[in-house]
Amino acid sequence: MDPIGFSSHDHAGCIAGNLARIEARCKQAKLQLTPVRRRVLEILLQDHRALGAYDILDRLRDEGLGSQPPVAYRALDFLVKHGFAHKIERMNAFVACAHPGEDHAPAFLICRKCDMVVEAQTEPARGQLGSSAKLAGFLIERAVVEAEGVCLNCAEGPQS
Repeated sequence: MDPIGFSSHDHAGCIAGNLARIEARCKQAKLQLTPVRRRVLEILLQDHRALGAYDILDRLRDEGLGSQPPVAYRALDFLVKHGFAHKIERMNAFVACAHPGEDHAPAFLICRKCDMVVEAQTEPARGQLGSSAKLAGFLIERAVVEAEGVCLNCAEGPQS
């Protein structure tokens, strides 16, 4: 699974493909992708940036889909619970999952300048963390890996 976001890609295809996979998964699992949940997902897919619940709520309010915080939080809870979105702990914000429906352990690369977030893959039970856990007699069930830095676009700056 390649990371998506910092480099150019077919963004319209990315959005359409993820929506189609998530709709199929919801149908298969008999999950309700309500209009508000779908719209929150679309908002998250529009940019590869982490968005806070209140940013999402502002967009929902502007579109007449709800103005109370529970509207956004319920939709986000549903999306995270079913693996369609991830919470970026460091930013208290959310991103759409780049690989919905696939069993994976995401790691997040966060640009501190533009707030773009790229979902990469990791295997926390391997490497140094896995070795340390094994020595401690600890079984890793879940790990959140978030790396902050500067993306190539921000590092290069505007082209003259």
